[in-house]
Amino acid sequence: MLGHVLDKAHLRAFAQHLSTGVCTLAAVFLPEHVMAQPPQSGASNRLAREPSPYLRQHAENPVDWYPWGDEAFARARAENKPLLLSVGYSACHWCHVMAHESFENPAIARLMNEGFINVKVDREERPDVDQIYQGVVQLMGQGGGWPLTVFLTPELVPFFGGTYFPPDDRYGRPGFPKLLQALSEAWTTRREEVLQQAEEFRQGLGELAHYGLDAAPAALKGEDLVAMGMSMLRRMDGVHGGFGGAPKFPNPMNVALLLRAWRRAPEQEALKQAVMLTLEKMARGGIYDQLGGGFHRYSVDERWLVPHFEKMLYDNAQLLHLYTEAWQIEPRPLWRQVVEETVEYVLREMTDARGGFYATQDADSEGEEGRFFVWTPEQVKAVLDSESADLVSRRFHLTPRGNFEHGTTVLEAAVPVETLASDFSMSVEETRELLDEARRRLFEAREKRVKPGRDDKILSGWNGLMIRALAFAGRVFARADWVERAQKAADFLLAELWDGQRLLRSYQEGQARIPGFLEDYGNLAAGLTSLYQATFEPRYLEAAEALVRVSEELFWDVDKQAWLTAPRAQGDLVVATYATFDNAVPSGASTLTEAQVALAALTGNKHHLDLPERYVSRMREQLQKNPMGYGHLALAADALMEGAPSVTFAGTRDAVEPLLAAARGVYAPTSALAWKEPAAPMPASMRETFLGREPVGGLAAAYVCRHFACEPPVTDAEVFSRRLAQGGFSANVLADGQHIGQ
Repeated sequence: MLGHVLDKAHLRAFAQHLSTGVCTLAAVFLPEHVMAQPPQSGASNRLAREPSPYLRQHAENPVDWYPWGDEAFARARAENKPLLLSVGYSACHWCHVMAHESFENPAIARLMNEGFINVKVDREERPDVDQIYQGVVQLMGQGGGWPLTVFLTPELVPFFGGTYFPPDDRYGRPGFPKLLQALSEAWTTRREEVLQQAEEFRQGLGELAHYGLDAAPAALKGEDLVAMGMSMLRRMDGVHGGFGGAPKFPNPMNVALLLRAWRRAPEQEALKQAVMLTLEKMARGGIYDQLGGGFHRYSVDERWLVPHFEKMLYDNAQLLHLYTEAWQIEPRPLWRQVVEETVEYVLREMTDARGGFYATQDADSEGEEGRFFVWTPEQVKAVLDSESADLVSRRFHLTPRGNFEHGTTVLEAAVPVETLASDFSMSVEETRELLDEARRRLFEAREKRVKPGRDDKILSGWNGLMIRALAFAGRVFARADWVERAQKAADFLLAELWDGQRLLRSYQEGQARIPGFLEDYGNLAAGLTSLYQATFEPRYLEAAEALVRVSEELFWDVDKQAWLTAPRAQGDLVVATYATFDNAVPSGASTLTEAQVALAALTGNKHHLDLPERYVSRMREQLQKNPMGYGHLALAADALMEGAPSVTFAGTRDAVEPLLAAARGVYAPTSALAWKEPAAPMPASMRETFLGREPVGGLAAAYVCRHFACEPPVTDAEVFSRRLAQGGFSANVLADGQHIGQ
């Protein structure tokens, strides 16, 4: 049933049917007062033993928290109590708010402890658990998000849920204490109704998990991708860029898809213009850290001004990749600046001594959101001389009133340097030098402030995204030091979280833990194929092949022709979960498909295309109907439709360098690059790639290939550049007429 109605009004009726029972129960059992109780002793709860910083944030709560696991489930069954599941992450502002308001409140904690077995989950550690129970609030007709609050039977079946609940009635939501008592009493006195609703949720979650997987396979065509781009273009904000209004998220994979559509249909110039507008507005807005580099999570307004201040590794990885692609298309100084400063931010704030990348940086410091990042005119004047302070105030629109809380200002690059130069009677060069020096001094002053907290766990999947981006940016900008940092991260992950048979998800405090999910395998495999193209070291390609092979064993569902989120052996999930949608983080199915197509291109092994062809054909209807939900999968499908294009270079490194330099400056996002030193041994898996591809007439050569067939080799860098930019299609259709599924 659900597979046919998710995007129609009928779903709302279905969701309301599921949620009516407990909403009614809440109305019946809401008490008028909650009696306070003296604070409990200050002993730590079980979360003090957990490696996750997010879980440890709740170790001093008076709540009798459990981590997700058998101990909590066994107690729930033994005492026949429902579970209260709370899901969040360390950089989540509203998670902190609910913790301060409710979980640190002894009276509310008493209600939680008496009526429920309380379980805390770090959604960054267990994305599969989060994915399942986010479906509860979706089925209830609400928007998902964090903190996620779901009530479960002892068998882990949900019967009610929501996100943030205030400590008393406000925002149109019941106070958390009232809700707790209502649901506890309902569990005791109206058990059958609660269990009936739980069963309806189980069925709904099962249908939701399979959504989109019942469509008949069909060929995806080049014109489909262009249509997806045009559909997205209609959702773009023509004034400020980005999709929709407030709040506004960067959505880098969907912005990247607009560029792919433009590449196939260059006459649709509006596609490219919308991307460039979005990137410029973000780079000049408050969502971008104008002093320290890197992007915040999203803006609360439609014009990228006031951000929600946490910084996520996965956002910065995807945006780093996107701005690098933009530089290939239009080499603007602003794009280079954003790339360089974002890399500097990641290496300065988010990199472990052993090479791995940390997960998140918090929004709050000293108990206030954004305190570390915002400024007042007095603070600026305390750091800069009057002329520089005036210049900075104009540049970043710094006013006594401010644009944020308490009269503070989120910095935005509001006034162009050229305008400032004219207004202050200076040359553009002098103005830029003064601004750069002022930014440096303000940054140094800011470094003395109390910094936001940081979640220092190292996640395989998120590191895979940063390796992918950093290797690509290092290759395009000829920054060997960036490539070396990507190598260091990859070497760390392959040494500490991968044993050749299984990948672990998280590393913290010297301990690798939690079996990897599909996104870990897919993201890391995609990162390693990108790293190979920056280093040409076959060991990274071999590791990517091994990850893909194990992924197929653990996650591919032959019956559904789709990818599971968690390994088949995962025993603590109420329904099987499938990796379909691309959300803030690309789906593991999408990045794995990207990696498989790249492996096919780089090795010449057609077997690597078997599952991508099946999966993309299965998902064609969803790609067409909801392109916003499958942006990264569309990027992978683009390379698949082009026939897994590749370029093999032949000759010594010095000889091929002009050809490599030409490739750096060309936007050819679907083409994979291969090269080996002529005297080096032939990697077994790449025999088809290099066999017979030699220099021509003593000159280094580039062999441009697709559909496992190569054109005549090219030796002239300019000719090669034009050929690479042309791609393998014309008028939106592949030159040989082939489509996925044929």
